[in-house]
Amino acid sequence: MALTRTNENASLLDAQVELYGNTFAFIKSMALKSAMDLRIADAIHHHGGGATLAQIAAEVTIHPSKISCLRRLMRVLVVSDIFTVQHPAPSAADEDEPVYMLTPSSRLLVGSSNLVSLMSVILIPTIVTPFLAIGKWFQNNLVPDQCIFKHTHGQSFWELTNNDAALDAHFNDAMVSDSRFVMDIFVKEHGEVFQGINSLVDVAGGHGAAAQAISKAFPEVKCRVLDLGHVIAKAPIGTDVEYISGDMFDSIPPANAVLLKWVLHDWGDDECVKILKNCKKAIPSRDAGGKVIIIDIVLGAGPSDSKHKELQALFDLYIMLINGIERNEQQWKKVIFEAGFSDYKMMPVLGFRSVIEVYP
Repeated sequence: MALTRTNENASLLDAQVELYGNTFAFIKSMALKSAMDLRIADAIHHHGGGATLAQIAAEVTIHPSKISCLRRLMRVLVVSDIFTVQHPAPSAADEDEPVYMLTPSSRLLVGSSNLVSLMSVILIPTIVTPFLAIGKWFQNNLVPDQCIFKHTHGQSFWELTNNDAALDAHFNDAMVSDSRFVMDIFVKEHGEVFQGINSLVDVAGGHGAAAQAISKAFPEVKCRVLDLGHVIAKAPIGTDVEYISGDMFDSIPPANAVLLKWVLHDWGDDECVKILKNCKKAIPSRDAGGKVIIIDIVLGAGPSDSKHKELQALFDLYIMLINGIERNEQQWKKVIFEAGFSDYKMMPVLGFRSVIEVYP
């Protein structure tokens, strides 16, 4: 008897595959985490960008009994496009092994400007655990200061980083990693944003990687970083960047321009308006070159492919962790004008993020 497959049953089976794929998405995340923990990309890079399983195993720290398990991990990382694999030709000798190679994604995990610190901090248990209880959080009354993170850990993320030196260091390393990556592209491709500026304050700039990139590319710009005392205390020394201890909710030092890189999405509208009002007080008029430079997500802006749209949507849910929000243009316009600014220009030029120039 011939087997038949109706369109209805085919659709059901395809839907099951889709459902499993979304359910098992965390396996992909943990596979990536294990690859970073084991430094698999470094092992492949060490072999010129292509390595066999045996060569990878010789470079990373795994127990010999786990070699077969490593092969299964690599299979997941290959179908996730973290690595690619080149199989030996059918005529090759039996002992010839597949060669695993770096992809554009895994090349971002090696070298001096790698993104390992940034990707790793997203996957630490302290960050992941709150999302396991997000369904329960949705059932409770919305309390302004009871974010998902605080609901799980009993204190906000910012309170915990202030009290947990290891988490604080991990977070600041992650922000340095992101700033080095994105600012290198920003200053090379869109350096005109900084032309005509002679001073800049990087607000909540952490250890100053963004300010250092600007200072290096534009030596005529005097760059300063404003952040909380416990962050500034561990900032690097011996750079051309000046570090100032302070709170952006209180005041911001005067400058031609203020940089807010990945800051405002952490806060609700009222807090953003307060921060932006302090920025407006710190800069001169538009005619004198005053402006605020925001680097953040603008929902719906940038490339229209499904991967960019998905990432923006995921970030919007992710930032709920700390009661933050990703905004579309209308939502950005609202907080910009409520803060007293007269105009803005949006430039979707940094992948899933945009640059917004805001004018007094």
